[in-house]
Amino acid sequence: MTAVIETNGLGRRYGRRQALSDCTLSIPPGRVVGLVGPNGAGKSTLLQLACGLLAPTSGTIEVLGARPASGPAQVARVGFVAQDTPTYAGLSVADHLRLGARLNPGWDDGLATARIRQLGLDPGQKAGKLSGGQRAQLALTLAIAKRPELLILDEPVASLDPLARREFMRTLMEFTAEHEASVVLSSHLVADLERVCDYLIVLAASRVQVAGEVDELLATHHRLTGAARDPATFPAGHQVIQASHTERQSTVIVRSSAPIDDPSCSVDKLDLEDLVLAYMTQAAAVGRTPVLETTR
Repeated sequence: MTAVIETNGLGRRYGRRQALSDCTLSIPPGRVVGLVGPNGAGKSTLLQLACGLLAPTSGTIEVLGARPASGPAQVARVGFVAQDTPTYAGLSVADHLRLGARLNPGWDDGLATARIRQLGLDPGQKAGKLSGGQRAQLALTLAIAKRPELLILDEPVASLDPLARREFMRTLMEFTAEHEASVVLSSHLVADLERVCDYLIVLAASRVQVAGEVDELLATHHRLTGAARDPATFPAGHQVIQASHTERQSTVIVRSSAPIDDPSCSVDKLDLEDLVLAYMTQAAAVGRTPVLETTR
């Protein structure tokens, strides 16, 4: 089974700044992947590498089994919506669809036209006169009407209001359900990801902190609260992700596939936001990445 994105030691440097370091991933097909991390973590860099808009300065990357943007056929297999959901202000909605048809050999004009009608957009309206949510939906229409096997979205809903975000996500999930495409979606809005994603990647400090199936990650991460103790005293197999202490109490987030059986602690499950924040906080505190196995 060919991974939709496969990287090995992938890195990208801008002058002295390392935007992405030693990134090793294998994303299985058929997933809706949430890529999350703080600003400057390397999310956009990773996605632009996957689209072939950037070249790596170290390591390797393959998308759908081939080098990114290695030819017209490969480009046709990937849809991309950039962070600013780019459209051409002086072109009408209909002009955008005509441009999409000319540039993409697999263009599905019926799909594009039906989506514009469903969204209630006026084909003659200039893109520059559309609302932010309407421009985002137009950009998504252009990406999915090329019938990609992989759809890559770089924080497309960051500037939208909650209603527009929900409508965008609904449209996205309809597309993935109907066309069985893989999706990689970056966002810092964890609540949006929690509704739609079944696979998670956390990037922080320019490195992958953790990656895996959402259900498996939530099942194996726990918050332990009890009397103050040294995290090093936890049993083998309890990987400490984050710890905080007061004079009398310790709160520790651990990863363990085995049941937690410690009568000295209360044990709670994490939600997705708790899990993401634990890895981001730990990365910020130590300035480096813990060595983790990536779940495939």
